[in-house]
Amino acid sequence: MTFRLALCFGLLSCSATTVAQVPEDIERITTTGSRISNSFNDSDIVISTVSQEQLKLTSPQHIQQVLNYIAGAGVQRGNGQEYLPALRSAVLTGAGACGGILAAEDNIPLRAAGFCNINELFEAHTEMAQRIEVLKGPASALYGSNAIHGVINVITPDTTRGNPQLLGYDYGSYGYNRLKLRHGKDWGDSGLGVNASITRDTGYRDDEGVDQEKVNVRYRYNTDDINIMTGLTYTNLEQETAGYITGFKAYESDALSQSNENPDAFRKASALRLWSRVQWQMSDKLELSVTPYLRDQDMDFKMHFLPGTPLEQNAQKGLGLLSQARFTATDATYWDFGFDTEYTEGSLLQFQDGPTQGSPFLVETVPAGKHYDYDVDATLYAPYASFNWHTDTWHLQLSGRFEHMRYDYTNNMLSGRTREDGSECGKGGCRYSRPDSDTNSFSNFSPKALLSYQLNSETRLYSTVARGYRAPQATELYRLQRDQQIADLDSVTATNFEIGAQGQLDKLDYKISLYSLYKDDVIYRDSDFFNINNGETWSRGIEITLDFPLTAQLKLAFAGSHALHTYEHDQLLNTVNINGNDLDTAPATQFNTRLDYLISDKTQVNLEWQFVSEYFTDPENLHRYEGHSVFHLRSRHVLTPQITLYGQINNLLDENYAERADFSTFSGDRYFPARPRNFMISVEYQY
Repeated sequence: MTFRLALCFGLLSCSATTVAQVPEDIERITTTGSRISNSFNDSDIVISTVSQEQLKLTSPQHIQQVLNYIAGAGVQRGNGQEYLPALRSAVLTGAGACGGILAAEDNIPLRAAGFCNINELFEAHTEMAQRIEVLKGPASALYGSNAIHGVINVITPDTTRGNPQLLGYDYGSYGYNRLKLRHGKDWGDSGLGVNASITRDTGYRDDEGVDQEKVNVRYRYNTDDINIMTGLTYTNLEQETAGYITGFKAYESDALSQSNENPDAFRKASALRLWSRVQWQMSDKLELSVTPYLRDQDMDFKMHFLPGTPLEQNAQKGLGLLSQARFTATDATYWDFGFDTEYTEGSLLQFQDGPTQGSPFLVETVPAGKHYDYDVDATLYAPYASFNWHTDTWHLQLSGRFEHMRYDYTNNMLSGRTREDGSECGKGGCRYSRPDSDTNSFSNFSPKALLSYQLNSETRLYSTVARGYRAPQATELYRLQRDQQIADLDSVTATNFEIGAQGQLDKLDYKISLYSLYKDDVIYRDSDFFNINNGETWSRGIEITLDFPLTAQLKLAFAGSHALHTYEHDQLLNTVNINGNDLDTAPATQFNTRLDYLISDKTQVNLEWQFVSEYFTDPENLHRYEGHSVFHLRSRHVLTPQITLYGQINNLLDENYAERADFSTFSGDRYFPARPRNFMISVEYQY
């Protein structure tokens, strides 16, 4: 508590600095492409957006539902609020997989660079967002480690400027209830607002359920000399988790789909983020944005997917600073530059209450007691710069970011591959290995070049070349197995080439992108259970986004991708060399098609078709999932100027399919089954 209060006062006091006058009647919008409000940045052309209108119509119970609207995003939903991410990639799994995509809310990364969590987007307030922005491929100089495949940024509404107040309620199948509130006051030179939701979901499967609370608070203060926006997000999740069901095509059985092989699994997590953004118009040529922030997070969860189902307790707290200055040198050129830094204190404890159930090998090699207990202090600093030249038709952007990350790791147990008390395990030794206390540091440079050309008033062409990276995550360095005593890892790097076009052809709005992303030094666990850096993968594909009004009442929207994701390194798995194989869980074709029918100016009906092609579920390409097509029906009706009704039927045709399919050498084919046909009705009152 002392840590929180000290940082809160520190942040607010360092924000209260005299700045030049900023017009108060301008709605200031900060996007993923820039930290300077309402600023031009050509990287915006490659940002995809889920609008507030789409969010309201979908009323997402899970962020995966709306990320389906982004071409190239293939997020797979788990149970409750869990998921596995994919963005121009196969579905990312493993200890450091979450480091492939940077997740943020209001431009603040949800987690520190070395402490990501594969499910971290449940800490963003998607349910009440203003929009979601997705930047694909190695990101701009504003984002460093963890942005190899892109950025998913949830933007919450500015509740301080007299926006419509909102009270809403959602009621759905299987005990789903959600209360939503948005309220604010605008006093001209200041404002205060809150954006909150409370969710209760007893779930379809046995012994599952979600209790979740989220709140955003914003405070704005303006005088002739200052413009400050301060925000706070707090989220709390208590989830009873249903794990995989096992057996080939088990999802086709209603009884198996409803069952829960892990009735004791759970996840409890809370997260607090506080930030304060200050913007100076220091002169006609220089503008500056500075954002100090803090995080305080902790999580307990039962690792139902591991032998012995141990409990993990992890926590992190820290503070950081984001900055951006824009210097306009001439009418045709400007510079962006800045310095980002953060300091994080993290900890992890994994322990098992009782003996492992299963084969004699598992019983002996996965002992009860503590498996890991360590602390990691991490320091990051990153200067960056970007040069921009633009005319009426051309825009050139050359940018680079240098980033240095240092880990100070302290092992709080006996080092090595032993039980907690130091005794040896039989049958070759204990599964878990703890390295000696140590320090590790990583330095990386990420360049990017973007060139765009305005072909005519309706068409823009662009091309980018970028190199991205991610430092190894703390869990990859210090959560070792078997004989490995040290993880000698380098940063994962990715080189991306992309060309594209966006514009309008008659009534058709379109965006087309072709990309090739090659990843080197990919971290994976080899046949000896060593974390090593020898992996190489290649992802290449085409993405198409279309919006086409067929008539005055009918509109068609399409977002789809066709891509190949392959292993490009030699690795023997069960006598199979996977070089050239498809990455597991990498469907070649995915698309989302929505047909909107505007019955009247008050009534709208939307039919959605989500398609996922078949994919392999193991690196050897010996097992596969057949893919699926799913339809959803949604509607909106404006009852009065203040009251709007929404309704939806998900999985309209009541298909039996898997949200996620996987293959494990321990359990064979396993799945997260989708919910059968279900409904939700919503009422929204604006005042």
